[in-house]
Amino acid sequence: QVQLVESGGGLVQAGGSLRLSCAASGSIFSINAMGWYRQAPGKQRELVAVITSGSNTNYSDPVKGRFTISRDNAKNTAYLQMNSLKPEDTAVYYCNAKVRRGIWDQAYDYWGQGTQVTVSS
Repeated sequence: QVQLVESGGGLVQAGGSLRLSCAASGSIFSINAMGWYRQAPGKQRELVAVITSGSNTNYSDPVKGRFTISRDNAKNTAYLQMNSLKPEDTAVYYCNAKVRRGIWDQAYDYWGQGTQVTVSS
C-alpha cells in the first residue's frame, strides 16, 4: 500500500504565499517522480509542476517564475512553494507520485486526497 498525504493548503490574499507538502508512505521501493496537479471549478485537472528523482523539474506556463517544486528523497516528500499567488490559482491541488513498490515492479501512479487553495482578491 502507498499513501500520499498533503498539507499546507488554505486561504491567502492575492500576492501572498503558501507552501504545500506531500509525504508518501507505505510499500515504496523507489519514487521515480513526484508532481503537483490542480483542478479549478469547471476545468480539467492540469499539471502544475513535476520533479524527477534526479531533481529535474518542469512547470506549467501559468506558474513559471512563481512556484517552485522540490523534494526530499530521504523523507519521500515533495513540496510546492507558491509565491505571488493570484485568484486564478484557486483550485484543489493534488499530489502525484510514480512509485515502484518492488525491485521488479513497474511504476504506478498514486494520488493524494487533494488540498484546497483559495486566493482572494
